[in-house]
Formats: sequence, C-alpha cells, structure tokens
Amino acid sequence: MAKEIFYFLIFPGLLFSGVIGGFLSWFDRKLTARVQFRQGPPLLQPLYDFVKLLAKETMIPKYGSPTTFLLSPVFALFGASLAAVFILLPALGIDGGFNGDLLVIIYVLNIPSVTYIIGALASGNPLAAVGASREMKLILSYELPFLLVLVSIIIKAGMTINLAEIVEYQVLHGAFIGSLSGIIGFITIIMCIQAKLGLVPFDMAEGEGEICDGIMIESSGTILAMYKFVKYIMLLILPALVCTLFMSGLSVSGINILWSVLKILGVVLLLTLIRNTNPRVRIKQAMRFFWIWMNLFAIISIVLAVFGL
Repeated sequence: MAKEIFYFLIFPGLLFSGVIGGFLSWFDRKLTARVQFRQGPPLLQPLYDFVKLLAKETMIPKYGSPTTFLLSPVFALFGASLAAVFILLPALGIDGGFNGDLLVIIYVLNIPSVTYIIGALASGNPLAAVGASREMKLILSYELPFLLVLVSIIIKAGMTINLAEIVEYQVLHGAFIGSLSGIIGFITIIMCIQAKLGLVPFDMAEGEGEICDGIMIESSGTILAMYKFVKYIMLLILPALVCTLFMSGLSVSGINILWSVLKILGVVLLLTLIRNTNPRVRIKQAMRFFWIWMNLFAIISIVLAVFGL
C-alpha cells in the first residue's frame, strides 16, 4: 500500500510529473518567445506562476453549483496523476503494468477534459458554457482517431494491450516510428495530443480573444493553480505516451536517460512549433479536420499495420 501511495503522490505521479511538466512548460514558453524574437521567461517562471496563484483569493461564482465547481479541479488533478502512474511506470521499465492497462489509460486521460467541462458548466457563466460546448465537440472529434491509432499499435505489437509488452516488442523488433504505418500513426496522434492539451490551433475552448478564457473564465486562486498543475502533468505524460507507443519507451539507466530526455523534448518541440505556426481554427473546422483527415490517416495506418508495413 505504501508503494502505491508513493507512486501516486511522489514518483512518477503527482509531484514528479508536475515538476517535470513545469520545466517542459518553461521550455515551450521559452521556445515560443524565441520564435517571436523575445527573451522569454526565466527557468522557474512556471513555479512562480503556480505559487502566485496559490496566494491569490479564490473567487466562487454566485450562480451555478459551488460544490461541483470546487471539486472539479480536484478530480482533474486525480485523473492526471493516475494517468501519470499508469503511463510512466511501464514507459520507464519500473513496473510491467497489467494486462489491459492501455485501455484504462484511454479512459483516465479523459478525466481532466471532462472535469474542465463539468467545472465550466458548474460556474453558471454563459461564456464558460460556450467553452464547455466547444470542449465536448473537440473530445468527440479527436477521440476516435486517437483510438484508431492505438488499434494500429496493438496490431503491430502482436495484439497486446499491455503497455510494457508494447515497449518490449519495440526493443526486440525496432521502434514503430521506423515503419510506414508508424509514421502515419505518429502524425495522427500528435494532432490528437495537440487538441488534448488545448494548444493552438485547437484552443477554441478557451479562446482568449473570443470567450475570455472560456472554460477557465471563472477559475481563480487555488482552483486555477490546480488546473495549471494539471496542464503541467499532461504536458509530460502525453509526450511520454507517444514515446512509449512509437519510440521504444523511456529509460532511467545510464546514458539512456539523456536519450529519453531528448525524446520528450523532441515531441514537445514539435507541439510548440505547430502551436506557433498555425492560427486558431473554428470548432467546425477542427471537427471536420479530425473526422475526415485524421480518421483517414488512422485507418490507413491500421491497413498498413495489418500488412506488416
């Protein structure tokens, strides 16, 4: 029991994922600043932002459901931490997971997005409701191609749904990203993760210039700090999942630590470049993009995986 609590609260769960995710957030912001010919924030800026929010007053909306509004970030943090444990333990080779853990990860990764929606609706703010509506449509759009990509991975790994066995298969037979179906699947899942993280061009649920932060418009103080911490965790575990599914996982032994760090930074770099080279799209355009093109890419990946390509 003590080991499970340690995994959840310290490593690789809540604390570890949040801290490393904070550094990745700095990397993302620093790179964005460089692209825009700015200096960018100092290394500890994500920590300063988090602590500053904790010190601020938490405003409770007058209308809506205060209890649900206050509990939403708690469940978001719980879901993100749980996902970190399920993804990082097998990815780092610390634990073999359990049979079917990949299916559990699919559901757990949706907990933060669902709690964003619940919290926004519980605030009673009409702009937050618009943001929640967009978030729901976005989930319905990217979730199917995300699942289809996982189907192609399962086929390539010999029909296993155990994350540790997928990593082991790649160690023995080569990383999936080295195959044609793997490249197509990688492109698809990167776009899905861009939407899961709410990054441009798929940040219409917040839409600062349209709906004033949308789903986060009523969040302040500790609530906003918890949501920010959730985003830090997600910025680590989603790239880690990509590395696990397509790049033979991660490692904490010897020189392999450096290679693992470069893998994660490479995925975050790609997400950041996409964010800084594309304008925000409308929700209708995002839905069309995922339902038509990303689903098509994912299906092609499955067909190629069936033929061993």
